[in-house]
Amino acid sequence: MASTLGAVFLSPRQAPALIFLSQTRQMDQSSLLSFLPPVPPRSSRFPLGSWRWKLSAAPKDVFPVIKKWKLGRVACFMREEEEASSINGSFEFMDSKQIEDLGKAKLDQSSAKNKDWTSKIRKVADRMFTLHGDPWMVPWTAETIVQVMLLWIASFWLVGSWIIPFLAHAAGFSKESFTHRGQALYSLLTDIAEGLAGIAILHRCLARFQPLPSGWFRFSLKGNWHFDVGLGCLLFPLVNLLSQINISLVPVLPAPPVGISSVEQSIVARDPVAMALYAVVVSVCAPIWEEIVFRGFLLPSLTRYMPLWWAIIVSAFVFALAHFNVQRLLPLVFLGVVMGVVFAKSRNLLASMLLHSLWNGFVFLDLMK
Repeated sequence: MASTLGAVFLSPRQAPALIFLSQTRQMDQSSLLSFLPPVPPRSSRFPLGSWRWKLSAAPKDVFPVIKKWKLGRVACFMREEEEASSINGSFEFMDSKQIEDLGKAKLDQSSAKNKDWTSKIRKVADRMFTLHGDPWMVPWTAETIVQVMLLWIASFWLVGSWIIPFLAHAAGFSKESFTHRGQALYSLLTDIAEGLAGIAILHRCLARFQPLPSGWFRFSLKGNWHFDVGLGCLLFPLVNLLSQINISLVPVLPAPPVGISSVEQSIVARDPVAMALYAVVVSVCAPIWEEIVFRGFLLPSLTRYMPLWWAIIVSAFVFALAHFNVQRLLPLVFLGVVMGVVFAKSRNLLASMLLHSLWNGFVFLDLMK
């Protein structure tokens, strides 16, 4: 066809040159095709993976441009361009399964980092909230637990409301005629009598189980319980907030008009001796008696029938009910849980007593404002 075109449009002198150029072009095309890899079938030309096609086997003298020319990778997903393969004339193929495996590997790496941070946070939380130590060995049954608690509450009410007033009246004293210091001393003696009566009942009920197993009613200055007490003190504002919420939820019941208490009278009078005596009552005596009964006896005894956390909650609820004040139920339950956790972590009654004393002292100082 090229020779025919040359005969029609060119002079006879230019026709042989055109025929030579046409033959040379056909030879170059056949040489080029000999260096190309076989074309894949139509069904596999565009797989779902990514593929690369390059030419590197052509000699410089035959087709110098082919060695520098390569077809960039065509992919369904945009990725960074990788380094060219060192295999000459190769056809690289990455199917969808390999891409999925690569994505899973990167996902596993990110999840491993997240698990590492989660494990670190969990370790810190375990150190703060996990209760370690061997369980208490409880040799008595629920009958003894109920007996001790009922007798303790009865003795508390009987000594404070009947025995001490009767003895004072028999001795010719009247509480109403006492000065501020006399009333403070009367409150201190009453509280000491109530506490000693409760401890006597506890000792009498547990006498048949002597000697007690190890870990019961333990007092110690050693250990890291000071840190737990400090954390408990940080929760005092939350206890105060719960007290305000409880007061707003429970309406104030109508009661007969009464005068201000002896404690409030001493605070108003600013009598330092009376205030010091009341401080001993609320910050020393009450924490000792209550912690021995509720955290020292009741909480470990309940672990015979329920897990430790449930024993802490139940003992805290009983501790709140023993104060006979519905408007202070929520803060007292929460405070009982905090003191129970401190005691369970340290296995030391001195820790819960100190925390209880600090809370009562916080309330007493708030009353003095």
